[in-house]
Amino acid sequence: MRERGRAAGASVDERYAQWKSLVPVLYDWLANHNLVWPSLSCRWGPQLEQATYKNRQRLYLSEQTDGSVPNTLVIANCEIVKPRVAAAEHISQFNEEARSPFVKKFKTIIHPGEVNRIRELPQISKIVATHTDSPDVLIWDVEAQPNRHAVLGVADSRPDLILTGHQDNAEFALAMCPTEPYVLSGGKDKLVVLWSIEDHISPSTTETKSPGSGSSSVKQISKVGGVESPSVGPRGVYQGHEDTVEDVQFCPSSAQEFCSVGDDSCLILWDARAGSTPAVKVEKAHNADLHCVDWNPHDVNLILTGSADNSVRMFDRRNLTSGGVGSPIHKFEGHKAAVLCVQWSPDKSSVFGSAAEDGFLNIWDHEKVSKKKDRVGTRMPNAPPGLFFQHAGHRDKVVDFHWNAFDPWTIVSVSDDCGSTGGGGTLQIWRMSDLIYRPEEEVLAELEKFKSHVLTCSSKS
Repeated sequence: MRERGRAAGASVDERYAQWKSLVPVLYDWLANHNLVWPSLSCRWGPQLEQATYKNRQRLYLSEQTDGSVPNTLVIANCEIVKPRVAAAEHISQFNEEARSPFVKKFKTIIHPGEVNRIRELPQISKIVATHTDSPDVLIWDVEAQPNRHAVLGVADSRPDLILTGHQDNAEFALAMCPTEPYVLSGGKDKLVVLWSIEDHISPSTTETKSPGSGSSSVKQISKVGGVESPSVGPRGVYQGHEDTVEDVQFCPSSAQEFCSVGDDSCLILWDARAGSTPAVKVEKAHNADLHCVDWNPHDVNLILTGSADNSVRMFDRRNLTSGGVGSPIHKFEGHKAAVLCVQWSPDKSSVFGSAAEDGFLNIWDHEKVSKKKDRVGTRMPNAPPGLFFQHAGHRDKVVDFHWNAFDPWTIVSVSDDCGSTGGGGTLQIWRMSDLIYRPEEEVLAELEKFKSHVLTCSSKS
C-alpha cells in the first residue's frame, strides 16, 4: 500500500513538472500563492481599481486551521495583470513554497468555526455569507468588520447577521440571489431554506413573504461561538430531499425559482410561489451523490450537475427526465475522481469549468461536443468530447474555483494540499492564452502574420 502511495506521488510530481514546463505556452498569465492553511472556498469581491497594466480586486478566502490558531475569513487585495502584458518567461518562474506578490492580505475576520463555503451578494459584493459546521448561515459586511489578529484564545468576530432555520448542520450548500438580497441554503436536515437579508432591516409582512413558507421572519438575537448577533428566520423552508443537501443555486432570472442537489442522487427544481414542495424532482440525476450544481446565466434552460460518479451532466429544464429518471443532454466524463465544483463561464454561454478531487480543473465547451472537426480534439485525440483546456497546476484536490466577472477568462482556484504536501493549500489565479479559445480563423490569421514577421526578421539578420 505504501509503495502504491509512493508511486502515485511520483506520478503527480511528474505530471506537475510537465505542466509547469508548458505554462509559458498555455497561459497568458498565472500567479501561484502558497497558503499556510487550506482554504475550502475562494470568491472574487468588488473591483477596486483599474490601471494601465493591471486591475486591483478584492478576493475572499478562508483559513481552515488545526486549532492552534483560530479559523478565519480572509479578505485579500489582488492585482490582476491584464491580457497580453505578462512576459511568458516570467509567469512560469515561481516558487511553490512562496506567497505571490500579486496577493496581499487586507483584513482578517475571526470566524466561529471553520469556513466551509463563502458566497458574495452579487448586487453588494461586500456582503458575504459563510457556512460553518452549524445550522446557521453567517452574514458579514466585510468592509465594516474590524481587522483582527488571529492568535489562540482571541474572541470570535461578531457576524452582522445570523440566518436561522436549519434543524441540523448546514455545511456546504449556499447561494446568493443575483436579482434580490436573498440567501439559499441546504443542510444535513435534508431541507432547503430561503431568507431575505432585508428582513433584518424591516421584518417581512405576510404579504411580502414567499407563498408556501411555513415560518415568519421575526427579528431576534442569536448566539454563535459565544457572540450575540441579530438574527432572522426564513421566508421559506422546502422539503423534498431524502438525504443531505450538498448544493443550491438560484435561477439567474428569478428570485422565486431555485434548484438543489444532494446525497440522494436527486436534482430538485423549486418555485417558491407554488409552495414548499418540489416543482420538479429528478431521481437518479447521477449514479452517486451529487456535490454541485450551477444554472446558466446566459440560458436559463441549462443546468449543470457534478457528482461523486466523476462526471458532469448538463440538463435542459424543459425536458429533465425520461422513464422516471434523469435524462441529461450531455454527460462530460473527463475526471478520474469526484467532481466538487461546477460553474458556467460569464464570458461565453456554452463554456463552463469543473473541479475535482483528481487535482484537475477542466474547461469545457458544450458546443464542441457536436462538432466533429473540433480544433482542440485534433490536437488531443483522446480528449473527452467538449473538453478544450485542462488546468493541471494543482497537486491535490481542487476544492473551489470562481470565474472573474470583471477580467474575462480569469479564474481563481484553490486546492487542499494535505494529501500531497502534508498541509496547507495552493491558490492560483490564471488566464489561459487567448489563442486557445478565440475563433480558429482569427488565431490562424494572427499566427500567419507572426510567421511572416519572424521570417522577415530572420532574413534581415
